[in-house]
Amino acid sequence: MDKPYVILNAAMTLDGKIATHKGSSNISGKQDLKRVHELRKEVDAIMVGIGTVLADDPRLTVHKIDANPKDNPLRIVVDSKARTPIAARVTNKDANTLIAVANDYKYDFIVSNRYESFSKRGIDFFFSGSKKVDLKELMNHLKSIGVKKLMLEGGSTLNFSMVKEGLIDEIRICIAPMVVGGVNAKTFFDGEGFSTMDEAIKLDLKEVNHLGKDLILTYYVLK
Repeated sequence: MDKPYVILNAAMTLDGKIATHKGSSNISGKQDLKRVHELRKEVDAIMVGIGTVLADDPRLTVHKIDANPKDNPLRIVVDSKARTPIAARVTNKDANTLIAVANDYKYDFIVSNRYESFSKRGIDFFFSGSKKVDLKELMNHLKSIGVKKLMLEGGSTLNFSMVKEGLIDEIRICIAPMVVGGVNAKTFFDGEGFSTMDEAIKLDLKEVNHLGKDLILTYYVLK
């Protein structure tokens, strides 16, 4: 299929958590945050799931390093049920935004005041799938509008859905020297998971770097 080159980037604790059970997710050190924003500056688009938007209200712009507004990539929210808040920072005027919505929720969303409000602010939409956004169709659409390199910033459910569909090409992970535990704390990949180790997605370690106290690992996803 025709799709962008997808880089999954995240920070996790040594025990694989990307947030505590109460949602605290300030894992990266200052040096890693700069690395992340350098990567944002290099890509054509950044994609997150609606869970990340609701939990963290991210801007998804380049602002931890010297940059200008032209450096901000397209922001994409995978939001099957069209729950993105009107006031979410990801919909501000700092950069362009596309919200991907599932077809089963298209009609109710389009006739709502929220759709009209978003549209007046220049927010674009892509509808696919039935109850959930069809990620392969979304990737094809993104490539068709000029997205060659996409940075995936999760969260954990979207991470698993993307890797399960074979849509991730590279993984860059910052491992912070801390342990938080918690059976209800979000891990790097959640979702339904695979049943056997034979089904697991295989990776090829390409690079290992130390960044302050953090460890940065880069993997290619084996197809």
